[in-house]
Amino acid sequence: MTEPLISALGIDQSFPVGAGFLGGPRRRLHALRGVDVTVAPGETLGLVGESGCGKSTLARVLLGLEPPTAGSVIFDGTDLARLPAVSLRRLRRRFQVVFQDPAASLNPRMTAAECIAEPLINLTDLSTAEIDARVLALAASVGLGSHLLDRFPHELSGGQCQRVGLARAIAPEPDLIVADEPVSALDVSIQAQILNLMLEIKARMGLAMVFISHDLSVVAHVADRVAVMYLGRIVESGPAEEVFARPRHPYTRMLIGSVPHPRPPPEGGRPLPKGELPSPLNPPPGCAFHSRCPLADNRCLREVPQLLPEVARHRTACHRVAEDATEGA
Repeated sequence: MTEPLISALGIDQSFPVGAGFLGGPRRRLHALRGVDVTVAPGETLGLVGESGCGKSTLARVLLGLEPPTAGSVIFDGTDLARLPAVSLRRLRRRFQVVFQDPAASLNPRMTAAECIAEPLINLTDLSTAEIDARVLALAASVGLGSHLLDRFPHELSGGQCQRVGLARAIAPEPDLIVADEPVSALDVSIQAQILNLMLEIKARMGLAMVFISHDLSVVAHVADRVAVMYLGRIVESGPAEEVFARPRHPYTRMLIGSVPHPRPPPEGGRPLPKGELPSPLNPPPGCAFHSRCPLADNRCLREVPQLLPEVARHRTACHRVAEDATEGA
């Protein structure tokens, strides 16, 4: 069995919010609760869930941009939290990020060429001539014309800015790319081009990828495995084909059922959850999804379900799924 390239083990992440009443302790927003994820070399893990479920926070923890409140992130056998700043900086060339907003992620005072060159200057020992040649090659590899390299971000389209972001991310030849909603800010006509480009780059360089999105059709197209997040926890995970074809958790069914379909299923099918995501400042007791779940019972109101192993590496954190499996056996 292949060892994971990166593993997040028991990750909790919370942030103080506001001032305490009459000098009392400050409230804490729990963005992540006991999250475990792994990504193998060359694998794409899709992270899906509604806005506010903790996807981007998990991305920042995986990248070492925020130390977790509890738990550890192991990259190729190294615990990122235990590394001194100098060692972490040297390791950063091996994991890079592609951001959601292509234009905002680029320095407005730097040209496209300077943006692409920045990680080469900071993370490699290449000479100026070697960097210039590398920038031209990188621009060509992402379909960015050399005539655009002297332009500033505001002079480029969204798709062109994202190509600059991709070139910058792969410049130091990383092993892992974390892509946080990389196409959601682009026109629909451009999204497919950028997605296909990312898949081509991944295959060519043998990259592992964490692909974050709320668009299930996009994740189904790019991911090998999927982890579904709800209110800071992973509620279902498994091979992408298995999860999308046979979703087990009611929340996953809700997400898939909300995707527009040219031929809607007939009336009378499995009831879908309703309502909005509860506040992470005041999460419900027991299963955080019970207030929206059509299958919830008294146990769901009391006990937090654990992510249990299932067949074909398909795992689900749901009391009712576990009960159904037991009854079926």
